Amino acid sequence: MSDIDKKEETLEAAAETGALDESTAEKLQEIMEKYDRESNVRKYTRKAKVAVRSLLIAFTTLCILMNLVFSWEERIRRPLFLGFAVVLVFLVFPAKKGSKRVNHIPLYDIVMILATLASYLYFVINFRAIINRGIMISQTEIILGIIGILVAMEACRRAVGIPLLVVASAFILYAFASGDYSLRLIIYNLFYTTTGLIGTPISVCSTYVVLFVIFGAFLEKTGISDFFIQLANSIAGSSSGGPAKVAVISSALCGMVSGSSVGNTVTTGAVTIPLMKRTGYQPEFAGAVEAAASTGGQIMPPIMGAAAFIMTEYIGCPYSTVALAACVPALLYFTGIFTNVHFEALKNNLHGIPKEQRQDIRHLLARGWYMVFPVIVIIYLLVAGRSAMTAALWGILACIAIWVVEIIRETHRFDVSQFCKMFIQGLNDSARSAISVAVTCGCAGIIVGVVTMTGLGLKMANGIVALAGGSLYLTMIFTMLCSLVLGMGVPTTANYIIQATISAPALVALGVPALAAHLFVFYFGIVADITPPVALAAFAGSGIAGSNPMKTGLNATRLGVAAYLVPYMFVMNPVLVLINTGNWTTPVFILMVIKAIITALIGMMGLATGFTGYFRTTCRPWERPVLIVSGLLLVDAGTVTDIIGIILFGTVYMFQRLRTGKVASA
Repeated sequence: MSDIDKKEETLEAAAETGALDESTAEKLQEIMEKYDRESNVRKYTRKAKVAVRSLLIAFTTLCILMNLVFSWEERIRRPLFLGFAVVLVFLVFPAKKGSKRVNHIPLYDIVMILATLASYLYFVINFRAIINRGIMISQTEIILGIIGILVAMEACRRAVGIPLLVVASAFILYAFASGDYSLRLIIYNLFYTTTGLIGTPISVCSTYVVLFVIFGAFLEKTGISDFFIQLANSIAGSSSGGPAKVAVISSALCGMVSGSSVGNTVTTGAVTIPLMKRTGYQPEFAGAVEAAASTGGQIMPPIMGAAAFIMTEYIGCPYSTVALAACVPALLYFTGIFTNVHFEALKNNLHGIPKEQRQDIRHLLARGWYMVFPVIVIIYLLVAGRSAMTAALWGILACIAIWVVEIIRETHRFDVSQFCKMFIQGLNDSARSAISVAVTCGCAGIIVGVVTMTGLGLKMANGIVALAGGSLYLTMIFTMLCSLVLGMGVPTTANYIIQATISAPALVALGVPALAAHLFVFYFGIVADITPPVALAAFAGSGIAGSNPMKTGLNATRLGVAAYLVPYMFVMNPVLVLINTGNWTTPVFILMVIKAIITALIGMMGLATGFTGYFRTTCRPWERPVLIVSGLLLVDAGTVTDIIGIILFGTVYMFQRLRTGKVASA
C-alpha cells in the first residue's frame, strides 16, 4: 500500500534539510518513477491541483461513509466504488509513462471519464431492473457493460502495467473461444454480477483494504517510519555491519504498516544504502539487503499486503487468523536475512555506525514511544477477536490522537489549521493508494469471473495435479514457478487472486490445509520482486546503490532464501502456521511449535553461514556445502532430519572452534 505524496514530501524535505542533496532527491524520484508504476502521475498546480485533490478526498470520504454510515446493497456499493476509482485513475495517471505536461487532461481522457460515469452510474441507478431481468439484458446494457469492462482494464494498465491487462484479456478470449458462451452471457457475468469485475476482490477492497490504506496513510503522518529507522539505528547500529542490520530491522518494522516492496526499498534505502556502502558493503550487496528486507514487508503482520485481506474471504476465516499464522514465517524470513548480513559483516570485518551518529535509545523511546500506540491497538483488537474493520477504525482514531499530541508538543497548543492540513493530506494520500489497489482488484475480478463461469479453475487445478503425477512436492514446485513468473509482471494482489483461484485448489486437493495452501501462493507472488530476471525491488535498490541490477537481484535472492524455503516448510509442517493437524493437546501443540521454530532458526543460520562462507572463521571448501545441507535438513519438518542437521551443524562448529582456538593460543 504505497503513499506517493508522502514519498515525494520525504525526499523534498530531506533535500531541504541537507540529509540529501537536491540531485540525490531527484535521482530517488526518478528511480521511483522507473520501478514503481504508482509514482508515474500527472502534475497539477493551483486550481487544478485543488480540484483533483478535492475529488481524491471525496473518494476517501465516500469509502468511510459506505463502511460506517450507509447500508447500501452490494450492487450499489461495489460499482460506485470501482467507477469512482477508475475516474480518478484517468485524472491521476497519464496514458503514457513519463508524461511531463502540467495541468493537462487530454480529450480522450475526458471521453473515457464520461464513458466510465455513463456505464457505472447506469448500473447503480438501474441495478434492481437488471437483477430482475437476469441474463436478458438489453442491447444498450451490453454496450455499457463492454465500455465498463474496457475502461476498467485501461485504468489498470495505467496504474499497474500491461502484464495484468494481457492476462485478463487472455482469459476473456478463452471465454469466447470455448464456444459455449454468448456475448450477452459473458458481459452479464463479468460486469453485472458479483462474480466478475465487482466480485469478491472489489468487495474486500472497498471494505477492509481501503480502511487499512487510510490507517497506513494516517500512521505515516505520525512520523512512525522515521521513528522506526532511528529505533533500529539505536538497537543494532553499533554492531558489526550495523547499517545493514538497521535496514533489516527498520524494513521489518515499517513493513507492519506498508506493503509496497519498491516504495519501501526507495524510501528506507535512501538512508540505509549509502550508510552500508560507507561501512564497506559492496554496492550489489547493499542494494540487495534493502530490497530483500523491504519485500518482506508484505508478509509482516499485523498489516500485510492487500492480498492478505482477500485471503480471508477465499478461506473463510477471520483476518486475525491469517495475521497470526504469518508470524512464524515472517520471523524466519527476517532471521534469514539478518543472519546473512551478520556473517557477511564478520567475514569482511565491517564496523558499525559511530556513536555520535546514533541516538540514545532511552532518549528516543522517551521522546516517541507513544507513536507505536496505533499499531498496538491494531494488534490487541485482532488478537482479541475483533473484526479487521473494527481494528482499522480504532487504529485510525489512535493515529488522530497521536497527531494531536505531536501538534501540542511542537506548538504548545492545539493548532487547528495544522491538524486540518494533516487530516486533508491523509485523506488525499489514502485515495492515491486505494485507487491503484481498486483497479487491480477489478481487473483480477475479470479473471476470477471467467474462471468461475467456465469452470477453468477446476480444470487447471486438476491439470497441475495430473502433471505432477499426484506428487505434492512437484505440485508445489509447479505452483511456485507459476507464482514467480506471474509475479514478475503482475502485482502481488492480482497474482494472489489468480493463484488462489487456480493453483491453491491443487494443493488443497492433495491434503494441504487451505490456509497453508493460500499462504504458499501468497509468499511466492511476493518474492517475485527479488527474483531475477524481473526483480523490481532489487532493481530499485541497485538504482540507489549504483550497482549492477542483475547482480543485485541475485544477491537479494540469496539473502531472501528463507522466503523460497519457508512456504515449503509450512506446507509440510503446518504447525509453523499454527495449524494443529496432529490433533495434539494444547500443551503438546505448543511444544511442537517451539521445536519447529528453534530447529528452523538454526537451519536459517546454517544456510546463512554456508552461503556467506563464514561461521566462527572463514569456512573451508568442504564446510560450506555441509552447512547448507545442515540448514536444509533443519528446516525440514522431520525429527530424523533435524537430528542429522544438528550433527552436521555441530561438527562444523567444533572444527572451526578448534581452529580458532589454535590461532588464539598461537
